[in-house]
Amino acid sequence: MNAIDTARPVVHARIAPDGCLAEADARLQALNARAGGSIGAPLAVPALASLVRLAQRLRVLVARAVVAADGDTDLDMWVRAKPDPDGGVRLAISGWRPRGAWRGEADPHHRARDFMGTMGGSVWETDAALRLTYIAPELGAGVAMGRDALLGQPLTQLFKLGEDETGTVPMLSALAMRTRFDDQPAALRASGNRVQLSAAPLFDAGGGFAGLTGTAQIMELADDEAANASPQAFAARLNQALRAPLGRIIANADSINAQAEGPLRQDYVDYAADIAVAGRHLLGLVDELVDLHAIERPDFTVAVEPVDLADIARRAAGLLAVRAAAASVRIDRPAADDALDAAADFGRALQILVNLIGNAVRYSPPGGMVWIRAERDGDRAVVVVADQGKGIATADQQRIFEKFERVDPGEPGGSGLGLYIARRLARAMGGDITVDSAPGQGARFTLSLPAID
Repeated sequence: MNAIDTARPVVHARIAPDGCLAEADARLQALNARAGGSIGAPLAVPALASLVRLAQRLRVLVARAVVAADGDTDLDMWVRAKPDPDGGVRLAISGWRPRGAWRGEADPHHRARDFMGTMGGSVWETDAALRLTYIAPELGAGVAMGRDALLGQPLTQLFKLGEDETGTVPMLSALAMRTRFDDQPAALRASGNRVQLSAAPLFDAGGGFAGLTGTAQIMELADDEAANASPQAFAARLNQALRAPLGRIIANADSINAQAEGPLRQDYVDYAADIAVAGRHLLGLVDELVDLHAIERPDFTVAVEPVDLADIARRAAGLLAVRAAAASVRIDRPAADDALDAAADFGRALQILVNLIGNAVRYSPPGGMVWIRAERDGDRAVVVVADQGKGIATADQQRIFEKFERVDPGEPGGSGLGLYIARRLARAMGGDITVDSAPGQGARFTLSLPAID
């Protein structure tokens, strides 16, 4: 019970309709017996029994992380509870990993704080050397090298620790005493967001220190701090509030729509598809709001470097290939050997072209074509995106570059921020976006940026 079972990574069991354990692999049988149960008797592990009842009530597969007590040890598990047609439930348990059980302090006030400290915040964990072993996605927002690159790095690469009112660092005192702490001030290095850290020590089977498991609670900014918050800090807060939960909603909706766990009623499947589409629309809006906040700051700048604009155009077209195929629209992209040197920010130029090409695909009729051409025009590097859509009237051609403006708000589409953001980004790089169109003749958007000889 002190290591993950590599010979049988998944433990199986079957629970009868009346909640009794009908059969189980030896490992779960032993755990159930230590909890006072047996084959033919009600499942005696409370955390598992609760999940079984939930799956029986909902009549759908339920999968989640579970912590089960086993004497002086807590067991981390990932449990899948799948209902049987007869009303029973089948369990599949993976990730069976022991950790030192939490031991409460004698003072009830401290126990209450300990319980409340588990109710919120973003989770992180370390090993005995305080190297990061887990980071919640929202804590990695804004990390240039990516969240996964922080794994194995010292805790201080993620958090900048601060002092409390007494001038001490609570984490250091708690580490010395191998006790819990709840009031460590810190800041996320990537965004500058202030957080408050809480953590409890982990112990191995021999009682030795094995690391920390904790949470980071993002603190509310004072009014003057909020006014001067960096775009990165705003993005990190927005990520925690919206992007991460929306991502989970979309992933679960896609799983239901794909019927990954077995057949479902068609109306449930269709409803899940609608949820996923709505979730992706909201995610796109979140991204646009983050960009809007950034580009409208007076100190907004874009770092430019030499790029191949033709290559960026090919990449943007590739990112939209699936969407175009679903709409029966073909994309004619620059030839593989075409090159167009320009001064730009690679990511921002890609963002602009994804927006322009995505709009062209959206407004093209089935069987239509989107043309992309990359060429030199004097001292400018130019990418032209042309479609066969219904076109844009002359009176609307400037309006579509304003915030929240769309030619026809009744048509399916974005929020009316995409072209506004794209033009602002292009101009921040010393370029511009223009449009040439007429009703019934499609639209031709041109991105121009400084060329490099």
